Amino acid sequence: MDVSSEASSLAQGLRLVRLVTDREKQGRQLLGVSQLAAELDMEQSRVSRLAQELCDLGLLERMDRGPFRVGPGFFGLAAALNGGWVQRSRAELEELVSAFGLRSRLSVRDGVRVLLLRSSTNNSVLGGFAKPGMVTPVWCTGAGRALLWDHSPRELESLLRDVNFIGVGGPAAAHSVPEVRELMERDKPNGFVVAAEEFEHDVWEVAVPVRFGGKIHASLSVLGSRSSIEKAAPDIAAVLHAAAQRLGSAGTVPA
Repeated sequence: MDVSSEASSLAQGLRLVRLVTDREKQGRQLLGVSQLAAELDMEQSRVSRLAQELCDLGLLERMDRGPFRVGPGFFGLAAALNGGWVQRSRAELEELVSAFGLRSRLSVRDGVRVLLLRSSTNNSVLGGFAKPGMVTPVWCTGAGRALLWDHSPRELESLLRDVNFIGVGGPAAAHSVPEVRELMERDKPNGFVVAAEEFEHDVWEVAVPVRFGGKIHASLSVLGSRSSIEKAAPDIAAVLHAAAQRLGSAGTVPA
């Protein structure tokens, strides 16, 4: 899996959606492919492909080869993200910042990728380069391994069978399915994931799953340096579990 190219595509798609929505909110002239490409400083062919994919998803729409506008799927997604557990997660993430002074994240899984859904506002603190909307590998991040918490060895093998582990992750990243399984088995007795430099140098992560109706749908994590995480991991995990329980009771996952 080429995580960097997928992250780049997602980031470019989000920039495109943001430009269209901002112009529509401000009542400004809507733009076509060539104008969007000029505004975003991107190749026209690239913008054309991304815009078509976004239209297929319903996030944008276009009538008779005219300018692009916000599509119905965007409003449905916005409504889902501003209600229930995702809305409540903002306060929970900031509570984690208050408790530990570390960066915190809410993530969800898409196959072998982890999508960073929301992060705390203390961006100046050590905790990695990823921003909301970016994707990272599921097998070498704390958030990702928390999302795999309930996977059996056979399910892990099936999920990660075609993954290219080479060249992905930090110095302690797993490079095979058995290594992922070993890390999961190591963490299970503690009840939480500790990912020490698995994705980035000098970044440690503590993570727990967020359950709805007994099933894992998201993960909460805190990131920092070794000195801020290593000895405090059990205390951090206890606060993360409490926050995950509150999110789990906030409602169900939007359909």
